[in-house]
Amino acid sequence: MATSTTRRHTPGATQTAAAGLTIFAGVLLFLSGSMDFCRGLMAVLKDSVFVTTPGYAFEFNLTTWGWIHIIIGTIAVVVSFGLFVAATWARVTGIVITSLMIIASFLSLPYHPIWSITLIAMDGFIIWALCVVEKDSVY
Repeated sequence: MATSTTRRHTPGATQTAAAGLTIFAGVLLFLSGSMDFCRGLMAVLKDSVFVTTPGYAFEFNLTTWGWIHIIIGTIAVVVSFGLFVAATWARVTGIVITSLMIIASFLSLPYHPIWSITLIAMDGFIIWALCVVEKDSVY
């Protein structure tokens, strides 16, 4: 005779999982923001690091583009610290700034394709992690 066991989800286990997911998203946002900051620093300090693509639909001055990455990366790092203390503003701002980081990475695909694709994937996971955590989960 087969016995069956039912699995019960306790509120404590759900809150622990939500806390872990938010902390992991905070760590990834910190890493992604730091990498974005470094990419901006490379563009500002030495334009020759980036491959130029003639005839690309989105042509930017790399110094200006670098400052945009520096600003977005700095904001992302600050927001990641807000996620570590479970601030609601940090979850909302994290989704917005990560969306901007995805757009910035998409626009810089011709200059650093592998790095941009890596950041797009990481940023997509951050948005998913910040969206699936329930509003009432406290850790």
